[in-house]
Amino acid sequence: MLHKVKLKKGNSKTAVPFFANFSACTGYNKVLLLQKKISKPKMKKIYIAVLAVICTNFYAQTKKDSINQMDEVIINENRFNTPISKQNRNVYIISSETIKKLPGRTLQEVLQYANGVDIRQRGPFGTQADISVDGGSFEQTVVLLNGAKVIDSQTAHNMLNLPLPVEVIERIEVVRGPAARIYGINSLTGAINIITKKPTDSGFLVSTYAGSNFEKDTQDSGDTFYGTGIQAGAVLGKEKQQHLIFASHDKSNGYRYNTAFENNKIFYQGNIQINDKNQILGSAGYINNGFGANGFYAAPGDKNSTEIVQTTFANIQSTHQIKESWKIMPRVTYRYNYDDYRYLGNANLAVGRSQHYTNSIAGELNSTVKLAKGEIGFGAEFRNENIHSSNIGDHDRENVGLYAEYRTSFTNKFDVNIGTYLNYNSDYKWQIYPGIDASYAITDAFKIIGNVGTSQRIPSFTDLYLKQTGNIGNPDLDSENAFQSEIGFKYNKKALSFNANYFYRKIDNYIDWMRNATTVPWQSQNTGDLNTNGINLRGTYRFDFSKDARLNILLAYTYLDSEFKSSRTEIYSKYLISSLKHQITNTIDYQFKDFSVLFATRFNERITGPSYWINDFRVSQSIHKFTIFLDAQNIFNAKYYEVGAVPLPSRWFTLGVKLVTF
Repeated sequence: MLHKVKLKKGNSKTAVPFFANFSACTGYNKVLLLQKKISKPKMKKIYIAVLAVICTNFYAQTKKDSINQMDEVIINENRFNTPISKQNRNVYIISSETIKKLPGRTLQEVLQYANGVDIRQRGPFGTQADISVDGGSFEQTVVLLNGAKVIDSQTAHNMLNLPLPVEVIERIEVVRGPAARIYGINSLTGAINIITKKPTDSGFLVSTYAGSNFEKDTQDSGDTFYGTGIQAGAVLGKEKQQHLIFASHDKSNGYRYNTAFENNKIFYQGNIQINDKNQILGSAGYINNGFGANGFYAAPGDKNSTEIVQTTFANIQSTHQIKESWKIMPRVTYRYNYDDYRYLGNANLAVGRSQHYTNSIAGELNSTVKLAKGEIGFGAEFRNENIHSSNIGDHDRENVGLYAEYRTSFTNKFDVNIGTYLNYNSDYKWQIYPGIDASYAITDAFKIIGNVGTSQRIPSFTDLYLKQTGNIGNPDLDSENAFQSEIGFKYNKKALSFNANYFYRKIDNYIDWMRNATTVPWQSQNTGDLNTNGINLRGTYRFDFSKDARLNILLAYTYLDSEFKSSRTEIYSKYLISSLKHQITNTIDYQFKDFSVLFATRFNERITGPSYWINDFRVSQSIHKFTIFLDAQNIFNAKYYEVGAVPLPSRWFTLGVKLVTF
């Protein structure tokens, strides 16, 4: 998103519209927006209302005997497995039960309901989306599948291009704040760890859906916009091994001119329990996604643009209990991504076409040793990344990382984790990133947490080496480095949970794409220090009316205040600070036996651009092994944009049915 960059006090300039150069590989927005002042009285009212509702839920505990203690969740960090009640960090869990109820069929759609997570979609229903956490850029968040990092070294625009059906997701762990000592590089503002299921029952799944906004394509075919999909999968579940395979096909003619897509996925996972001390987990998948890219990168000139993205992902990891107190966990991960952008579609492939072939292979060895007092975790990783590109060139680089951390409890109420990550990059040499987190349990239900962390983001190949008429990389870029401190508390008792956190983050050498005039190319630059203060609140409450009837309420609010501490002389910026300033997420779901209904509300207000409310719902009914569901997304037909000049779909209805026998 383009913004006017504020110069020194008393020397600001007004931005004017321009025709932006196309860029397939950057995906940067090229729509100029005027700086918008936020109505403080309006947002104050919203802020007070959110606090009032959350506090009301906080004190509205029922005394019903039927309410049970909330289920404990084990967080799968790379070396330590930590119960959520023992976590010293701000971690948010999206469970499989929640995923099942949400009105979304893709990973991208599920994540848009997570508070503090910013999903910015260019296309409908997960066609292409960027992800960030707590005001960071999409390249400052790392995505993991069962702990294996998914890094898109080209631009990170295709990081969520995973062949993963939501039906196999056990939970999603959203880790907020710098996490280098846990997950390594690029976890600058947070990490998203997707944990898959290991079903123990055998069976199969067949599902299909169809949807439409019941509007017609008045610019081209005159057909009614629609979307359809089918998915099939099978599970072999035994005591010592589990295997699952899923394949799906999704197709749509879009929701406006040149937004059609066709998406094919296949995913396999196998888990083998050799014995009580040795276990192997392997997964592999392939996704082929072709879509119309109208306005994605260079509006309005890219009206007929198309794009094809193909991704292959494979991972094998194992766990070995060497001794009672010593465990090792090796892992090997491979990812290949092909990105083919066609500025004029198929009409003229000689003009404005960009092709990128990116490979990465990584090996990790993690280990834990239990001591008389606490645990030690240590590990090492190696990563090789290379790219062959029509406008980035041929490049490769290596990264080596060393982990070390110690966890202990000084008392039964006081827990501390301390550790560091030592990183060597072939371009940026040696750097070290320490961190510490601690918690103190005032009562069994109330805990104070605090943490301090650091992390690093290595510039992408696009940042460094892009060569286009309108966009030029900068091989002299420094890496981004983050420092963050956070304090907060957790309350968890019976049916009620409530979290409140405040954080301060400083990012050194923030990377943006800048220029002083519309007649010169954009260029990536280190633009100084970006300071962010943030508050996030989250409350959940469960009403158990009977053994068959339950109501769940979630309400969350995030506030971000970002500011550059150094003067910037450039007039125009692609990124500047386009993150959310205010975000509210709310879900209410009711379940009676096999019937459920969920209503979801999202409010987003960015530092620039208009605010918007999006309201969705899903109603579903299960009959034996069959489930029929009806989704309505954007039910009040709000007009909104998440990226540049790409309006997202109007009201959309979907009807689907599933047959699940496992």
